[in-house]
Parts: sequence; C-alpha cells; structure tokens
Amino acid sequence: MKHVSILVPQGTISVVNVAGSYQMLSWVNEFLQQSGSKPLFDIHLVAMDDRDGTHKGLFSVHHNQTIAEVQRTDLIIIPAIHESYLQSLEDNQPFIPWLLDRYEEGSEIASLCISSFFLASTGLLDGKPCSTHWQSAPMFRELFPNVILTDERIVTDSGGIYTSGGAYAFTNLIIYLIEKFAGRELAILAAKGFMIDIDRNSQTPFMIFKGQKSHQDISILKAQEIIEQNYTDKISVEDLSNAVALNRRTFERRFKKATSNTVLEYHQRVKIEVAKKEFEKGFKTVNEVMYDAGYTDPKAFREVFKKYTEMTPFDYMVKYKREAFSA
Repeated sequence: MKHVSILVPQGTISVVNVAGSYQMLSWVNEFLQQSGSKPLFDIHLVAMDDRDGTHKGLFSVHHNQTIAEVQRTDLIIIPAIHESYLQSLEDNQPFIPWLLDRYEEGSEIASLCISSFFLASTGLLDGKPCSTHWQSAPMFRELFPNVILTDERIVTDSGGIYTSGGAYAFTNLIIYLIEKFAGRELAILAAKGFMIDIDRNSQTPFMIFKGQKSHQDISILKAQEIIEQNYTDKISVEDLSNAVALNRRTFERRFKKATSNTVLEYHQRVKIEVAKKEFEKGFKTVNEVMYDAGYTDPKAFREVFKKYTEMTPFDYMVKYKREAFSA
C-alpha cells in the first residue's frame, strides 16, 4: 500500500485540491475493495504541527498527521496556497527541510497549480520541467529562472516530481498518478466516474494573453504599447527599435527578457487574442475575424491560431461563441 501525504499548509489553501485529491484516490480504494482487491492508497492529511486553524479561508481542513509523525511516505501532494509567495514561504518554512529529506529518501512529490512556487523554493524543480497556472507564469519565470517552465502543459513528470496547470487541471494530474500506480484501465474508469478528459494535456486553449507587463523596462513597455495599438499593421523589429531608440540587437534581447516572447511572437499573440475575443462574441465569420485581426492569408491565420490555442479557428468559434452558452 502506498502512503500518500496530502499537505495541509498554513494560510488560505485550495480546499478543492485537498478534498478532490482525497476523494479521487479514495475512489480507487473503494473500487478495488468492491472488486475483491486490497486498497492501494493509505491517505493522510499532513500538517506541520498540531496548531489549530490550518486554513484561513472559508473552510477549515483538519489533519490527521504531522510531519514529525511521517518519516516515510511514497507520495506527497501539495495543494495551491493562495497567499503571497513570500507569506506562504514564511508561514510554511518547516515543510521545506521535510520535503527535501523525504525526496532524498525516495518520496515522489506532486504540486498542484500555484503550489509550484512553494515547491520551486526548495530547489527541487531546478532544471526540471514545471507547469503552473498560466496567469502566474510571468512571475514564476522571474522568480525561478532555473526551472524549465512549460506553462502550456497540464501535467509534467520528471524525476519523481509532478506538477499540474491551473485550477481544476489538478484532476488531470491525479488521474495521471492513478494510471501510473494502478494502471490505465482503472485510470479510465476514474476519469469517466469524475467526468475528466483523461488525455487532455494542454491548458493553451484556456490562456488569455494580456501581455507580460510586470517588468520595469520602460522602453519595452513602449514597444508593447505600439504593437497593441497597431496590431493590424506590419510592424518590423527595425521600426520598433528605432521608436524606442535602441539598436536592434539590444532591443530584441531586452524584449525577449522582459516578455518571454520574441517581437514576432508577441505581435502574433496580440492578434490571436483579438481573434479569440471576436469568436467568443459569435457575430462574425472566420474570414471576417481573420481580417479584423490583421491577416489576409487563411492558411497563415489558421497555422498561427492553432499554434497558440491548439485549436483551429473554426473549432474555437464553435466551442466558445456566445450562442453556445445560451443553447
């Protein structure tokens, strides 16, 4: 039987992450027992100590073990902590040496959504792929440059470290772990029971591009503004670098550092975000939206749209247009 430690950190945590993980793994145990087999997971809610009030939000989460009582565990699950990064780090510092010791002894660790920030602070994610909520990606890249952030992914798996994308993407990671520990057949049954798309592997279709503007590079902010106000025009790197009085090489280097995109990628993402919003309104055809976004070549528009959404323009329109919600 695999010992599972679902952490109960101090602060406002995702009760959904805790309860959902517990429920899904418990479902596996119940199914196995009903089938005449032994349960697979020995599930515990683990806190730092016996302090009351382990959760400051709407609900309380009651632990049944402390880290001092757990010297060996097979899998550690860290729920999202909805506090500032520095506050969550300060409140939950004792977890860090415990996580490092358990990982060194062979425990595997799964971070859910933005708990990737806490896990990254241990150094265990350095050099490894990692996902997180797409909205938090710019800050994550700034804080943890040694981590390979793949924020488009729903699930990552590297060296016994697992991470998931944003919000309810954690269910895909739990299904992934069920498949790994209990087999594909049981994972499919669990996915059907909880109505989860078992093979969904990207959160790209859910991303909303707002431009990475948390940096302090005034020249690059000006260039971003020029792109966003003139997205239907052909804008060259040379034009932009001249507009902000930087030589081209310096401009391209600083633009990439500040936004995590090349100038071309940024321009494309601004245009595709415009197209997505028009499709969601549901009033225009694919060709009309294409022209509004500054494209004249249907093939080029389709390729770029699919690059950033993993869906064709038509499929996106059908899935998200306003009429779909009133049908």
